[in-house]
Amino acid sequence: MIEVALEKGNSTPLYLQIANNLRKQIAEGRIGSGDALPSERDLCEITGASRVTVRKAVDQLIKEGLLLRKQGSGTFVSKRIEVPGTYLSGFSDDARARGEEPGTIWLMRSYANPTSEEANALEIEKSSRVARFGRVRLSEGEPLALEHAIVIADFIPPIDEIGDSLYAALEKTGNRPVSGVQKVRASLATPTEAGLLCIGEKDEVLRIERITRRADGTVIEFTRSAYRGDRYEFVTELR
Repeated sequence: MIEVALEKGNSTPLYLQIANNLRKQIAEGRIGSGDALPSERDLCEITGASRVTVRKAVDQLIKEGLLLRKQGSGTFVSKRIEVPGTYLSGFSDDARARGEEPGTIWLMRSYANPTSEEANALEIEKSSRVARFGRVRLSEGEPLALEHAIVIADFIPPIDEIGDSLYAALEKTGNRPVSGVQKVRASLATPTEAGLLCIGEKDEVLRIERITRRADGTVIEFTRSAYRGDRYEFVTELR
């Protein structure tokens, strides 16, 4: 049962008092990850505030990434996705491991020669042929990440045969990566990224740069991604 106690005479605007109360209950686990919030009508009855005030409070928490509004379903506490920082896996595998269905919106699939930076990362000549992949990664229809991958063309099937999982395609040719190095840094979404990920401009994103290798040490993939900071946490176990 959600309890929202508003303080009379408090100079803090009512919508912020409601938002602060809800935020505290989410932090304490009284409203669990993925739980549905009561309807606006119910929140009005609980708080004694107007619908405009309640909606403003909810919108504030949506902006912070704590709540997620689903069209026709209601408003829910956002699920935080924990990704182990010491395990090499692909987006599709991670989504299916959570019991969710991955999806892809393709932005680009093409062959090209690598730039100097890409050639250095892949440890190949600039005259080599690579495949470029640009896509929005979805889980249960929700956009969660943007990925731009560069892969040596000889290591993958024809690009029009590649589905949601690049790693599955690499596995078919015996070239699935088994090790790699990944760098993660915090940043702000560009206008284009915000539009593709359905978040606010300058919302937090996690920028990930990954270089992976086959068992024989050959570099396979050079990928740069932007993951939604309101949905992802990268966790590393310390020993």
